[in-house]
Amino acid sequence: MKKKWSRGASVVLALTLAGGLVGCTQKDETSPSPSANSSTSPSATAKTDTKKEVTLKVLHNWNGSSGSESDMNAVAKVIKEKTGVTVQMEYTKGSEVEKVNTIFATQDLPDIYTGPAWGGELDGIIKAAKEGQLVDLSSKLANYPNLAKEIAKENVPPALYEKGIDAYGGKKYLLYQNHPATDKDAMDWLYGFYVRKDIAEKVGVDPQSVKTKDDFYNFLKKIKDAGLKESGQPVIPLGGFHNGWAVNIGDQMFMGSGFLDKGDGSIENNFFTKVYEDYTLYYRKLISQGLLDSEAFTQTDPIANEKVKQGRVAVLAAHYPAILDASKDYVQSHPGSDYVPVGPLERAGAEANRPADLGVQGNNVTVITKQAKDVDAALRLLDFLASDEGFMLTRYGVQGVHWDMQNGKPTAKKEWFDKFVNDKTGKLKKNEGIGVGYESLTGLDRTNSKGNGDIWADQTRVAALEKARKILRPNGIKVITAYNPWDVITKAPQWESLKPSMDKTGDVWKEAIFAKSDEAALKIINDLRGQLVKTGYREAIKFTNDNLKGKEVVKLQMPN
Repeated sequence: MKKKWSRGASVVLALTLAGGLVGCTQKDETSPSPSANSSTSPSATAKTDTKKEVTLKVLHNWNGSSGSESDMNAVAKVIKEKTGVTVQMEYTKGSEVEKVNTIFATQDLPDIYTGPAWGGELDGIIKAAKEGQLVDLSSKLANYPNLAKEIAKENVPPALYEKGIDAYGGKKYLLYQNHPATDKDAMDWLYGFYVRKDIAEKVGVDPQSVKTKDDFYNFLKKIKDAGLKESGQPVIPLGGFHNGWAVNIGDQMFMGSGFLDKGDGSIENNFFTKVYEDYTLYYRKLISQGLLDSEAFTQTDPIANEKVKQGRVAVLAAHYPAILDASKDYVQSHPGSDYVPVGPLERAGAEANRPADLGVQGNNVTVITKQAKDVDAALRLLDFLASDEGFMLTRYGVQGVHWDMQNGKPTAKKEWFDKFVNDKTGKLKKNEGIGVGYESLTGLDRTNSKGNGDIWADQTRVAALEKARKILRPNGIKVITAYNPWDVITKAPQWESLKPSMDKTGDVWKEAIFAKSDEAALKIINDLRGQLVKTGYREAIKFTNDNLKGKEVVKLQMPN
């Protein structure tokens, strides 16, 4: 599932989810500095006055990301001091896939590119590597230990390692950022269904008593039958955000992952299974009975947020930080109307005591393009940012200015904590250079193992997240290390001809759930199944099964 991402705010979300409570204290003069325990980095230890100063353009390929009012902010000044590099950031507005394809087609290339480590964005970078448009780093990594570490085999999901890192006859083009260094660094966005507490109380349902598909349906029906109104309009039982994000997460009650284990040692894409039909018809029932917002799949984020601000949505589907953000104004003016978790709901094929299976992976792949004006400077920059010192700089700001070490952990200075918390726009933090994209270039995610969580987090928000975590993750989490069949099927010889048809499955599912009858819905599904078979699905799934023999395959996965 694609994450909703405003990358400028993503670090706050990610660190808040991963972090714990942090106090605002004054400097402990006896505590070590981060550089004393940081990873070895030539860029962090060498004198920068012997290095030629250079300005490098970095494309931060995340739709909605943004930077500070000046490229030369407080964090950027330290980066320049340490590496001799002035970073000039460019941010994407619009499709990340379109952007990555366009820059290589037009040769309007940055010095450094960083963007999503999945989907069409990753495919575009791999294509560029195979076409020789990127710098081969294989002979240079020995001099940059932080960069070598982030693409070591043990630090990359196996299928991604085969597909994107170790796929060029010994050459290395891609770097890989933000994969958790340890389990405690794994990012969990707490995807789920959340209900307004006051509405659950009005209809007499304990949200934690809702466990099964039938429970969830009956819960939504009770809300509708109660005839509740807000702002003069009926309350919508179930809603989401832009373009249907993320109302379909109920698929977890039907399907354990994207491929079904057939029980004979082989797998099938879920789109070809009976369980997919059941899932489709379940959502069709929600639509036809007015339990799911019929505008959910066409509305923009502003429209979706306005419905929440008006108090018109009873149950929201998304990750919890997005829900907290959208509902904040309404909750402040209507105490007791905060959104709380539903369930945890059943998961298809999962034992009740099983930890949440999360396909946690890094956010970014980063490359140096062939048009880079100074490859050594680019490597020097990236290696410094991937050091512990660089990691903390990008997330917390400048040590001694924004934060100090307390008991060996970064701790916010109270004056800056108060400024950031009281700045509702978030611009002040960005203007200091925190959360503007540098963190996308910092190697393994060490948010908790080396850092101190989100030291800038609103503690009320942290408490809400932790409360939800205890409900939705009673058995903790388990980071998936098995092979994801999606990473294998995309390497099949038939994939190029199959992909256009496979890309239609989401739109066809939406068409099916709005069909006039169950029969019409199934016909829509079956028509695309036939097209998939004609364009190579059977051969591609055989290729996938053949290449997964003897390997551990993902059978259960939750959105993270």
